[in-house]
Amino acid sequence: MTKPIDPLAVPQYVNPPALAPPRGYSNGVAYGPGRSIVFLSGQIGWDAAGRIVSDRFDAQFDQALANLIAIVDAAGGTPESIGKLTIYVLDCAEYAAARTAIGEHYRRRMGRHYPAMTLVEVRALLEPGARVEIEGIAWV
Repeated sequence: MTKPIDPLAVPQYVNPPALAPPRGYSNGVAYGPGRSIVFLSGQIGWDAAGRIVSDRFDAQFDQALANLIAIVDAAGGTPESIGKLTIYVLDCAEYAAARTAIGEHYRRRMGRHYPAMTLVEVRALLEPGARVEIEGIAWV
């Protein structure tokens, strides 16, 4: 007997044109009709052409967060739809040193919304020049 396809399990891929085209992944994947859970791929500080916007940590953080919010927006949500963020950095000390600027960028994009967050120091990121990568989960 064939099991019927569950409409909640059919993915909707979210790849807004404002982001660099994904290669081998989707920027976001939403599940479910109406309100959906959206898994947000890790975003780095690059523009729609795939160029790292700056060598400054805070500028890369700002662009990575903007990219993540663009996916949420394309899926029909707002920054407040984000329930979980994981931030990967090459150097926790570099993050700590840029906290003031990061906070300003964060509040400009997210307001006073603070989802669950995890900060992880990693040895490397895939894209040369990337200093931070942010992924998340949203409910839209």
